[in-house]
Amino acid sequence: MAMDREDFLRAFHAVHPAVTARAMAHGRAGDGRSSYDILRDRVAACGRVLDLGCGDGLLLELLATGEAGARRRLAGIDLSAEELALARRRPGVERADLRVGRAQQLPFPAAHFDGCVSHMALMLMGDAEQVAAELTRVLEPGGTLAVVVGGGATGGEAYERFVRLAKPLFRAAPPEQRTPRLGNPRLRSHEGFDEVFGAAGFGPVEWETVRIDLSGPPERIWRTVGSLYDLGPLDAAVTADLRARFEAESAAAALPDGSIPCAMNVHLATAVRR
Repeated sequence: MAMDREDFLRAFHAVHPAVTARAMAHGRAGDGRSSYDILRDRVAACGRVLDLGCGDGLLLELLATGEAGARRRLAGIDLSAEELALARRRPGVERADLRVGRAQQLPFPAAHFDGCVSHMALMLMGDAEQVAAELTRVLEPGGTLAVVVGGGATGGEAYERFVRLAKPLFRAAPPEQRTPRLGNPRLRSHEGFDEVFGAAGFGPVEWETVRIDLSGPPERIWRTVGSLYDLGPLDAAVTADLRARFEAESAAAALPDGSIPCAMNVHLATAVRR
């Protein structure tokens, strides 16, 4: 049920605040930008921007930076009070309107924003049609929605290796140690995203798959792959054994400087509210 999913997410982020930023902020696309930078740039012309599932506020900080950022009116909403407490400490974010809440019931007036961003959060949300309807309501006509969702592992690198080792453990875990089903799989595909948001009043979705290079030293790589929600409920001994096997396999693929090749794909979806 939706509340079971949301309770899980609240509990996970209470224990692991800033987990997504720690996992992905160092990653870079081929043009040198992070996935957060790419989203910031997609709403560069917007002056009133909502960050949906804003987490610890890294994207809001980027949106608040510079001359244009100083003029922006920013807001963020997240299920986690712990994440928002971290967001309030970021430069420029202290002036943002930050609220604990659900995307299915946004606490903002109609046509309040001309831009909305969401980094690795929209894909976790249940009741996708209701979320889309709420975004249609709070975005003015012509407003821009820009979203990053996970696109899976790239071939032959550490993230794919981790998934191969971890999936049997997730399947074998007892029911009380399994992550509830998160989000709606339609929001991870071009066709599904277009279907949900087209019906809600958005124009055709622009869809781009971007490879994010997350390579780095072993500790950073584990911080990245170990951020998956499925690890949260597992026994500590199971997780420790997984880490040992993963790091042993990864060491064999290390580059001369000791770094581990690692990458993942993300999908960048952009649509305009009709």
